[in-house]
Amino acid sequence: MAEVKPEEISHPPMEQLQGFEYCIDSNPPWGEAIILGFQHYILALGTAVMIPTVLVPMMGGDDGDRVRVVQTLLFVTGINTLLQSLFGTRLPTVIGGSYAFVIPIMAIIQDPSLSGIPDGHERFLETMKAIQGALIVSSSIQIILGYSQLWGIFSRFFSPVGMTPVVALLGFGLFERGFPVVGRCVEIGLPMLILFVVLSQYLKNIQIKEIPILERFSLFICVALVWAYAQILTSGGAYKNSAEVTQNNCRTDRANLISSAPWIKIPYPLQWGAPTFNAGQSFGIVSAVLVSLVESTASYKAAARLASATPPPAHILSRGIGWQGIGILLDGLFGTGTGSTVSVENVGLLGSTRIGSRRVIQISAGFMIFFSMLGEQNMSLLRAKGGGRLLTPLHFILSVAGKFGALFASIPFTIFAAVYCVLFGLVGWSSCFLPDDVLWCNAMQCCLG
Repeated sequence: MAEVKPEEISHPPMEQLQGFEYCIDSNPPWGEAIILGFQHYILALGTAVMIPTVLVPMMGGDDGDRVRVVQTLLFVTGINTLLQSLFGTRLPTVIGGSYAFVIPIMAIIQDPSLSGIPDGHERFLETMKAIQGALIVSSSIQIILGYSQLWGIFSRFFSPVGMTPVVALLGFGLFERGFPVVGRCVEIGLPMLILFVVLSQYLKNIQIKEIPILERFSLFICVALVWAYAQILTSGGAYKNSAEVTQNNCRTDRANLISSAPWIKIPYPLQWGAPTFNAGQSFGIVSAVLVSLVESTASYKAAARLASATPPPAHILSRGIGWQGIGILLDGLFGTGTGSTVSVENVGLLGSTRIGSRRVIQISAGFMIFFSMLGEQNMSLLRAKGGGRLLTPLHFILSVAGKFGALFASIPFTIFAAVYCVLFGLVGWSSCFLPDDVLWCNAMQCCLG
């Protein structure tokens, strides 16, 4: 009897989670899908802004450099998300910036050969080129493990009992990005946390025209309300005499991204210059790549469960890791300042909205690419002669898109941290519903009482 190839094996879908109307291959109406995709875009902004905000000043860059790195990271996030959803695992996952790369990149920033450059902008460019070279070299790890199917062979030994605590650790282990940050600005973080929990968990059955509005769009509603509340506090002078740390975490005018947003700026490969390569720096990034490898594997397992999709078989999982390696290669070529991994918070949003549609994630990738490319136009160049009106509605959209994206990127990170407290918990909770994990979960429930 001929040996059956892995790709010919039938993998029946799992039993669908309760309340799921749209799973991975079913799509909501276009209007609803666009709003849901915009929610994923808003959530991805938290990491896309936070990582450059931490790293770019250490590299010697100014606000202009920071906003260009944010735009580049969003642009590459959109590309990587599309590639992964079309050719990789094809799960509804966002491939965004990874915090696992921050510490190794800080080590590169503090390298004496780079930190000793007196001019700030020159130091930023040289450091960015060193980071690019390290990312390009280290991306080969995931590319080789993925496309050689070695990771697929390894993943066959990942028993459900072994993967359950890994997925649980993936969700619960990231709470340091949630509750501690909420505590830095309690007057914004706590109302956001309470409001999001109430709307998404306790009032989720409220429907308008048979659509559970609060369950599906609670993130958008809560961010809008609390952001407006934060703007009122900022405009009213509530933080005039507060400490600098409080102002940085609470005020809505501290990001300085709107005024720094450039005109039309399409990120392109090697935009910072030719990468430089150093064996020691590349070795440090390899450690982050290995962490990202395990983190992404657990995220794919969680995303498959929360999207009511087929658990990714070994060859699909390996293919996804290969495409993720290409994503890190793109990070190095474009100069995002960090590597890529599966966005855990966006995986959690699948469980919160109970919408696992792949199309929604692809729409969010379109938002990322669109808003990362376009900046403020010279409005006077777009006005009709003598009429004083814009030539077309498209011209108006192009003129404000970059500033519009920068406006959303100026949301205080405390608001995102409050959302993370809920979404990371949902990812950890999904570990109890992986295949064949019932006995493990029953044991956990007995231990916890």
